[in-house]
Amino acid sequence: MGFFKSLFGKKTKKEEGPVSAKQIELVQSTFAMVAPIADKAAEIFYAKLFELDPSLKSMFTSDMAEQGKKLMSMLAAAVNGLNNLEALVPVVQDLGKRHVGYNVEDSHYDTVAAALLYTLETGLGDNWNEEVKEAWTTVYVVLATTMKDAAATVETVEE
Repeated sequence: MGFFKSLFGKKTKKEEGPVSAKQIELVQSTFAMVAPIADKAAEIFYAKLFELDPSLKSMFTSDMAEQGKKLMSMLAAAVNGLNNLEALVPVVQDLGKRHVGYNVEDSHYDTVAAALLYTLETGLGDNWNEEVKEAWTTVYVVLATTMKDAAATVETVEE
């Protein structure tokens, strides 16, 4: 949790962590707009993800509709958890560690980011703008960095 403490530790009123209160509000309010179309958003996300990197498709062997529900549920939990980082950090770290078992590589996080931003832009339409994009990018980078840092602590067994 050292990484997050350094980012989100006690700050004076003039200091903010890497994610501002305004950015959290933007991410939460825009996610609320996408939530009603969660199934469609998941379809858009995975279609874009596999378009960007077709090799990732082999990592998903289960029902994609179910996978989409898991994705949207995880996103909802992360977005809602932005107001309580103390509780969110261990969950995100655990997620990063579990993704090691799925053979997720650091470079995959960039592909996921591109697919996520595309999905949000598509789903939000006229509500998508540079400020919203920046807020989502900032939140994603912080969460993905936390996942990657946690994944790096997992010892893998060579076969």
